[in-house]
Amino acid sequence: MTTRAAVGQACVFLLKTPPTPFASAVDAIKRDAKAGSTTQCLRADGMTDAVNDFRAMIDKIPALAWSCRPDGTTEFLNQRWLDYTGLSMEESLGWGWQAAIHRDDLGTLMDTWLRVLASEEPGEEEARLRRFDGKHRWFLFRAVPVRDPQGRVVRWYGTNTDIEDHKRAEDQLRRDERELRQIVDAIPQAIVVLAPDGRPLYANEVLLEYTGLSLEEVQTGGFRALFPDDVETARHERQKGLERGASFQLELRTRRKDGRCRWFLVHYRPLRDEQGHIVRWYATGTDIDDRKQAEERVRNENLALREEIDRSSMFEEIVGSSEALRRVLAQVAKVAPTESTVLISGETGTGKELIARAIHRRSSRSTRAFIRVNCAAIPSSLIAAELFGHEKGAFTGALQRRVGRFESADGGTIFLDEIGEIPMETQVALLRVLQEREFERVGSSQPISVDVRVLAATNGDLKAAVAAGSFRQDLFYRLNVFPIRSPSLRERADDIPVLVEYLMERYAEKAGKKLRVIDTRTIELLQTYDWPGNIRELQNVVERAVVLCDGDTLSVDEAWLKHEARAESSRARVYEVKLGRLAPERERGMIEAALAESRGQISGPYGAAAKLGIPRQTLESKIASLGINKYRFKVG
Repeated sequence: MTTRAAVGQACVFLLKTPPTPFASAVDAIKRDAKAGSTTQCLRADGMTDAVNDFRAMIDKIPALAWSCRPDGTTEFLNQRWLDYTGLSMEESLGWGWQAAIHRDDLGTLMDTWLRVLASEEPGEEEARLRRFDGKHRWFLFRAVPVRDPQGRVVRWYGTNTDIEDHKRAEDQLRRDERELRQIVDAIPQAIVVLAPDGRPLYANEVLLEYTGLSLEEVQTGGFRALFPDDVETARHERQKGLERGASFQLELRTRRKDGRCRWFLVHYRPLRDEQGHIVRWYATGTDIDDRKQAEERVRNENLALREEIDRSSMFEEIVGSSEALRRVLAQVAKVAPTESTVLISGETGTGKELIARAIHRRSSRSTRAFIRVNCAAIPSSLIAAELFGHEKGAFTGALQRRVGRFESADGGTIFLDEIGEIPMETQVALLRVLQEREFERVGSSQPISVDVRVLAATNGDLKAAVAAGSFRQDLFYRLNVFPIRSPSLRERADDIPVLVEYLMERYAEKAGKKLRVIDTRTIELLQTYDWPGNIRELQNVVERAVVLCDGDTLSVDEAWLKHEARAESSRARVYEVKLGRLAPERERGMIEAALAESRGQISGPYGAAAKLGIPRQTLESKIASLGINKYRFKVG
């Protein structure tokens, strides 16, 4: 160190040796003062004051500071270090500071320190430092080298920073993370955590157990667990979903560890930070293989059923060319492409369902479901659950949730046959479906929206039912948007020859017979008959004739039709007078006769209501008002 100064001027020092700790600097100043080397340019006590100020600053900084020689031995520790550990300067110098280090951490700390000394580069390590009261806290030890102009390390400066709270937070975070992973692993679903770009970061135990893959294989394998044929489609669809940044789902086939594949529904949901940026994607997989298999079976059964119907059932073909039938077909052609509700009326056995199917097949819904419901065949107490479904526990016997007919027909057509038999309370729910396109399952208050076209049919007089109060007027007008009347077979006498030929071929094929000719007398007989049972009755007569026929010519015994005509005439005479015009006793007698003939059955095509030609609700009201015990007519 050299100085140049004039009396009364400040002195400037040019340091030509590496800087020394202020303790060494004080000693050097004292030595120079004793030697008188600075008497002309600087007062020693002034320099001592500056060094003392520097030392006070080092002692006050909010860190434990120290310095070491090039060999790593300590030559200075600030007052904070001494106060914290309770050691004196003399106890701490050299390697004495090791006494304040936790014994479990000393080996690791010394290994790191020796490695840093050898590298002559900055370094750091974490270790627990003992406080003066004997408690240990975690500290971050940092050291940086000081070099001379030639680049040689001449000293090390370091600090110890308290990181106890940070370590505790890290430990808590690790515990929380372990607990969260345990929870995720316990969830009976396959779960994968993805980076914002879709890279797998974590997979729970369910997925690893199912696929037989390790976590590393999931992280690096991408789509390894997927069915090979689905990989490209899954990659493309998933990338599109990730780019949109919103929740999405995919149906994928995933390979089990035994090589078999099952269908999974995978839901992807984003996790966003406070700024709205996606930081993670969570993917959960639900096994839907049983559902997919059931759907496949249903599709196959529907295809087979459609093929069978197309081959063998007359109810997918309208046979005939009479004027009455052509008028109906013209109406079908006009209304089919629309979404209008259709009410089909006509006598029993005239093929009202046939007309409904024709409307469906010519509509835009032809590829979707056609659901038929015979309202008269379902007990009034269960018809709401049948139409709209029910929740588990909604009533006695409701052991599980069931989807109703309207839900099954979503996107397609529902055909409500014998609509007049629906109870008043169910008519309200049906009206809501027609008006608002939504309903509620029995036992639920959650509305369900459906897109269903409604076709209805009746063989009764709904206007009379409205007048009698057994059918809602508003529902009638909702149903009667486009009325179609199905003509009776009496009005289609010209179609009887072609119908007989059609039915003969069908039944002959089933019976394994070859019939080529229809007896002329038989055609004349069939065309003159009144056909109260319409086409259904004609089917029965032709089938009986095919069974009894021995040759290749179909013929019908006239006695069959005379017997049917006498029976029908007898029934007509019994019920030809309207019940409302009779005295109570005669009315009671007619109702009891009908109940006896139907064996106590009220609804349905063979029930007492049908025999009397009145709605079921009207008959039940009359039974109650007249005090008739309907149960005494039941058999068994």
